[in-house]
Amino acid sequence: MSQFETALAAYQGFTDLFQSLVISTVSADGIPNASYAPFVMDESKNIYIYVSGLSSHTQNLHAVPRAGVLFIEDESQTKQIFARRRLTFDCTATLIERDTEVWNQIVDRFEARFGEMIQLLRDLPDFRIFKLIPIQGRFVIGFGAAYEVDPNNFSTLTHITAGGK
Repeated sequence: MSQFETALAAYQGFTDLFQSLVISTVSADGIPNASYAPFVMDESKNIYIYVSGLSSHTQNLHAVPRAGVLFIEDESQTKQIFARRRLTFDCTATLIERDTEVWNQIVDRFEARFGEMIQLLRDLPDFRIFKLIPIQGRFVIGFGAAYEVDPNNFSTLTHITAGGK
């Protein structure tokens, strides 16, 4: 298997290793916020988060519908702390209207993944579902092994070299 094929296989299964992601948002005043959220993902790499309306990142997504998301290898699993395996996406955010068919389908996916807790959250009116739509991404495996996620096909990668792509 080539280095690229190995990287592509690692990329395609990487998000399966996580139940939550790190999310970066910005307020209407330009104040950054980093937090985390449990997620589900569809086949097109769209990411859905189910978050409280009281949280800063939810308020920020209402004000500025963009987010950065990060999936990062656990420090205890990494061979080199300066080269942790990670995947980032820059996303646009769209609120899924509550009690619509799409909302119910996504909540059902959350319940299938996270169990009984979702039954409790489902009835709390302040919880919201946002769809985070990737517009670009980067997958880093280690030193000299960075790949841009193809923005026209989020299932493939392009190797990034010192001279460009």
